[in-house]
Amino acid sequence: YLCYVTGEAEIIQVFGYEGKEAKVSCSYDEGYESYEKYLCRNDCGSDDILITTTEAHNRYSISDDKHKRVFTATISNLNQNDAGKYWCGVTRSGKDYYPAEVELKVEKDTCCDSFTKVQSYEGGSVSISCPYESQDQNNMKYICRGNQPSSCVQQALITSNNRRNTQFSLTDDKESRKFTVTITSLRQKDSGSYLCGVKRNTGLDVFSAVDLEVRGERSQFKTQVFHFSVNLFLLSTFNIIILENTCCDSSTKVQSYEGGSVSISCPYESQDQNNMKYICRGNQPSSCLQQALITSNNRQNTQFSLTDHKESRKFTVTITSLTQKDSGSYLCGVKRNTGLDVVSAVDLEVRGEKSQIYLITY
Repeated sequence: YLCYVTGEAEIIQVFGYEGKEAKVSCSYDEGYESYEKYLCRNDCGSDDILITTTEAHNRYSISDDKHKRVFTATISNLNQNDAGKYWCGVTRSGKDYYPAEVELKVEKDTCCDSFTKVQSYEGGSVSISCPYESQDQNNMKYICRGNQPSSCVQQALITSNNRRNTQFSLTDDKESRKFTVTITSLRQKDSGSYLCGVKRNTGLDVFSAVDLEVRGERSQFKTQVFHFSVNLFLLSTFNIIILENTCCDSSTKVQSYEGGSVSISCPYESQDQNNMKYICRGNQPSSCLQQALITSNNRQNTQFSLTDHKESRKFTVTITSLTQKDSGSYLCGVKRNTGLDVVSAVDLEVRGEKSQIYLITY
């Protein structure tokens, strides 16, 4: 829950989740410390009073801090019927005193209508990219397991206030307005639902959903290897290796909406820190660099931009003004000075309509 007062009329907005509790804190003027306080609905007739400081019943309780001149009413086991207008009341002779009007909003304790699918392999690592709005630049970021927003921050696996532990690390790229959580030493039990969360000072926290699949074995792009010898001018013999020109057995699945934007996170190895990075459409490694949509040497064009996070060893490609024709396969590529470039696959789905959920913090 979270409540706050705005304007001279003291309008309190309170947010809560279904099945959880909401607390309404009402301040009152000096001189009313010993008076009875209550919470009521509608017109605040005798039948509309839900709880007073002289009683406690059902889902309602109340406490009065006379030193701070604040009384707090708690509504537990919230449901959608609890949403609406309330009043903080003080009983006095003649007309009662109403220090505040309350607007309670109740949200479902599940998230979200859409989610990002991410795949990796047992023993490996994965990077989860979580975009946020400019107003949240300095707010705390975190990630948790499951899909219940109400308990996410309490069960956070990592936060931007504590950026590293044994398995998780978090980096916040404020310039591109996204934070990235890297999970290492993956096991199959790490598979499942996760929520990226951004702490809001007022209202409910904002979330986006991720579904992680950890496969039993590392699955890289297919290779068919043929060894044969070529006698060149009778001077020397070479081994030739031919790789199948397709990639990859596994891919990261990313979803967004028409007219919106999407950020694709591409991890790479420490040895490739200073190498050129790029992205292309399709699944053919041999022609990917020549058909690159954007590279780290040319980081911005009309629709694409690329940022390289060398500290966390990943680069991010952001695609804006999405249309459904942007859906399909992409390859993240890293240029190697010797041998073949290293590529990873991404499958982008652009939906026809924006599908998001905004859950505002408890």
